[in-house]
Amino acid sequence: MNRRTLLKALGFPALAVTGVVGWATAARARNPYYDGPVTDHFDGVRFFSPGQPQDKGLTELLRWQLGGGRKDWPDAFPSPFRDKPPASVDGLRVALIGHASFLIQVAGLNILTDPVFSERASPVSFAGPKRVNEPGIAFDDLPPIHAVLITHNHYDHLDLDMIGRLWQRNRPRVVAPLGNDTIIRNEFPDIAVETRDWGQSVELGHGVTAHLEPAYHWSARGMNDRRMALWCAYVLTTPSGVIYHVGDTGFGDGRIFNRVKERFGRPRLAHLPIGAYEPRWFMKPQHMNPDDAVRALSILMAEQALGHHWGTFRLTNEGVEEPIQELETALRAADVSPERFRALRPGESWSATAES
Repeated sequence: MNRRTLLKALGFPALAVTGVVGWATAARARNPYYDGPVTDHFDGVRFFSPGQPQDKGLTELLRWQLGGGRKDWPDAFPSPFRDKPPASVDGLRVALIGHASFLIQVAGLNILTDPVFSERASPVSFAGPKRVNEPGIAFDDLPPIHAVLITHNHYDHLDLDMIGRLWQRNRPRVVAPLGNDTIIRNEFPDIAVETRDWGQSVELGHGVTAHLEPAYHWSARGMNDRRMALWCAYVLTTPSGVIYHVGDTGFGDGRIFNRVKERFGRPRLAHLPIGAYEPRWFMKPQHMNPDDAVRALSILMAEQALGHHWGTFRLTNEGVEEPIQELETALRAADVSPERFRALRPGESWSATAES
């Protein structure tokens, strides 16, 4: 029985299997996505976060998956909200579609982050994490989309079918970190994907620029491609202020948040992930918990934060509502108003003109 078959036989989700089974061949790996010069975060084959922990091994994965402590989730966790956004917004309006998928409407542009509409965050349709609520905006209710920002290639962030549907519908600008263009174009050769490295940017028009910033995470799409495509967070500089969108990250040493504050100033809005964090010994390097997210907010000094990456796909051990409960506790301990850091549900929106 090979390693992939063994992991599936033990009942591991497809998302966990992907990115684990290829470690044995890492020494002879080549990068199928990106061929570029060695940098301070690329060794010629794999990307990495300088000074931060990198990969967990198969033994640690087995310890997590066989160690118990996984809370049950309901089969359905429907959101009470359903958004039908306007066609255009002059100021700033943001709605959560689900997980890390946001519709950002700013300066007349409509921008999607990590749009995932699939039933499962998985390489297969019959297994893997299944969504427990509908997308908070129906596909047909989306306004014309001008740009799509991809943070990394995990299946809960890069939904190739959705990218294809959006391309057929609106021909949006598609922006992604290095190497992810190959993944998208392998499925849809006609899609133009603009890739950038950390510290680089793409002008989207209307005074809006997308800047790619470091995140403490990793990537994998198949069995042998761990960390072969880059991952990132985004800073949007806009006429309505700075928007900081984090798809996935650990808190690490906090340096990435200081970097954003120093380069771009105090964000008007920060999208900070608050889910997929247990067990802590396994998830800490790559996923913040609510306490980490509040610490990040303190460093950034953001005027408003919106919590995401919770309550749609069960990826880790915590219960479906634990992130919002722990966020409330962390905000009280830090003496931060709960209105300043709201954990959105799919279909819930926030506007810069609204009380925050």
